[in-house]
Amino acid sequence: MNVFVETERLLITEMTMDMAMDVHKNSLDEDTRRFVPDEVFETLEDAKETVEFLMFQYGSADGPLVYAVILKDEDKNIGYVQLVPIGDGKWEIGYHVAKQYTCKGYATEAVTAFLPVIVKKVGIDEVYGIRLLENTSSGRVLEKCGFKTVFVGEGEYHDGVYEISKSVWKL
Repeated sequence: MNVFVETERLLITEMTMDMAMDVHKNSLDEDTRRFVPDEVFETLEDAKETVEFLMFQYGSADGPLVYAVILKDEDKNIGYVQLVPIGDGKWEIGYHVAKQYTCKGYATEAVTAFLPVIVKKVGIDEVYGIRLLENTSSGRVLEKCGFKTVFVGEGEYHDGVYEISKSVWKL
């Protein structure tokens, strides 16, 4: 396992093909379907294709750069944290923790540890957090990780225009 970042409870690692089943299963909860439907992998084959693509991204700074979040004491893949280019040299943080592991601080712990390391790797000093306004859990994670809100209102999000919040984190 190629560990990228380690915290007290988590390992943040590069994706490997043997993680495809966890990626598939972790993507199927109602929060993923509601808030990031493009990250739902309905079949194991879909997850395998995505993991294979993501594995090829580690050698470049083009992104997306997606890392598995592993719970140390269970050796369990509980989600991911990612840095994704959004155009004009800007990057966005993304994260997901499987439903049965939410509300335990894992997303905050992963994002807090990941940000300072990934921005140095990519050579940037700020990262955006963009969420549907109704995704208040994501808003709490961003706030706890030091993101400052810069916009609330209608904006483009995935496949349409919605009420969103944009926040920024600076090194």
